[in-house]
Amino acid sequence: MENVRIGNDAILNLRMGITFSDDQAPEEVQPTSAKDGQSLIDQVIAATGPKAHPRLAQIMPSLVRHLHEFAQEVKLTVPEWKAAVDMLNECGQISNDRRNETQLLCDILGLESLVDAITSNLLASSSASTPSAVLGPFYRHNAPLLPNGSSIVKNLTPETPWFHQAIADSAYITGCVLSTDGRPIPGAIVDTWLAAPNGLYEQQDDFQTDMNLRGRFETDQDGRFAFYALRPTSYPIPFDGPAGRFLALLDRNPNRPGHIHFVVSAPKHRALTTQIFDGRDKYLTEDAVFAVKDELVVKFLPHKGDPKARWYLEYDFVLSRAY
Repeated sequence: MENVRIGNDAILNLRMGITFSDDQAPEEVQPTSAKDGQSLIDQVIAATGPKAHPRLAQIMPSLVRHLHEFAQEVKLTVPEWKAAVDMLNECGQISNDRRNETQLLCDILGLESLVDAITSNLLASSSASTPSAVLGPFYRHNAPLLPNGSSIVKNLTPETPWFHQAIADSAYITGCVLSTDGRPIPGAIVDTWLAAPNGLYEQQDDFQTDMNLRGRFETDQDGRFAFYALRPTSYPIPFDGPAGRFLALLDRNPNRPGHIHFVVSAPKHRALTTQIFDGRDKYLTEDAVFAVKDELVVKFLPHKGDPKARWYLEYDFVLSRAY
C-alpha cells in the first residue's frame, strides 16, 4: 500500500520522502535570506518584535529551531507536510464541546502526559498529593450535581445491549478528599466520568442517555463522597478520525486500560485532574496514551449485602494547597 489517507483531502504517497535509500536522500538544505546572509531559522526567530508576549518571546526560538531541525533531519517533503496540515485541519473540524480530536492526537503522542507531568512538578507543594493524569478528549462541563450515594448509571434496562455486563461490574465507589496535612475537605467537588461497557462515552453512543456515566458530587462535612458506577472497561481509541488512522499507520496498540476519570476541586486547593485504573486490566502496561501510574492502579473488592453493587472501591484524593 503506497497511498494512505490521513486527512480529509490529503493522500500521502509513502514513496514521497519516507523511504529514501541512502544514495537517494536529498542533500541537506540550509536556506539563507537576502538579509545579512542569515539562515532561514535565524531569520524567522529574528522576526519576533520587541513587544511580543514575554512567554512567546521565550519559547518560540526553541520551537522554531526544533521544527526546522526536525524537517531537515527527516528530509520532510511538500506532500508529507501537506498531509500533516490536512490531518491537523481535520482534527479541528471534528472537534467540539463533546470531543477534542486534537487533544486525542496529543494523547497518543504522549504529549499531554508529558505536559501534565511538567505542570504537576512545577505546581506541586507536597509529594503527598494524588498524582495527576491526562484529562482526555471526552470531558464535558456541567455534569449533573448529584447527592452522595446516587448512581451515575442512567436508564439501565434489560434492553440495554450491555445490561448483563453492567450488572456484573456494578460498583460502589467512596472515599475522602483530603488536604496534604491529612485534614478532610468538606465542600470539595468530585467530577467523574467513564466509558460504558461497550467502550463508548455517552456522546459517542446514540443509545446512551445524555450525561450517562457522568456526575459531580460534593463532599460532606467529613470530606466524604460516594456514588454507584461501574468497573471500567478497556477500549480502543476512536478510529473514525485522523488520530485513530494515524495510530493505525504506526501499527500501535490502540487500547486504553479500563479507567475512571476525575476532576477534584476545592477552595484554597489546586484542582486535581486524574484517572484511576482497574488493576485487573490486561492493558495496564501498554496504555495507548501513556497515562498509567502505579499509584493510580486500584483493586476493586467484592461487595456483599448491597443489591445495587457487586464491587466496592474506597479511594482517597489528596489535594495540594494553593498558595
